[in-house]
Amino acid sequence: MMLLVLGAATTLWAHAILMDSNPKNNSTVKGPDFPIHLRYNVRVDGKRSKLILVPADGGTAIPVDAPKQTAPDTLESHVSGVKPGEYKLQWKALASDGHMSSGEVDFTVN
Repeated sequence: MMLLVLGAATTLWAHAILMDSNPKNNSTVKGPDFPIHLRYNVRVDGKRSKLILVPADGGTAIPVDAPKQTAPDTLESHVSGVKPGEYKLQWKALASDGHMSSGEVDFTVN
């Protein structure tokens, strides 16, 4: 029974949880161009992960370059031509356990 519980805990831990980001949640960054850096608690598959930048007012999504991996647990990208305002960086990352995790980072561009 204990082995079953330990196995379940290990599986849950393998889901991608965002540990650090740039921009940081609820921060302000200088636009119109800025880098994106996301670090997770586990290895992620950069080729199957996606980033989308959406204006908080529900406007048209802004293209984000396909993420690159500088480390097994990291996704990096860059956006250009972003107008001042509030945004949500929506991310989907395929974790090492084979599950897709998602989340968002809210921030403001000035």
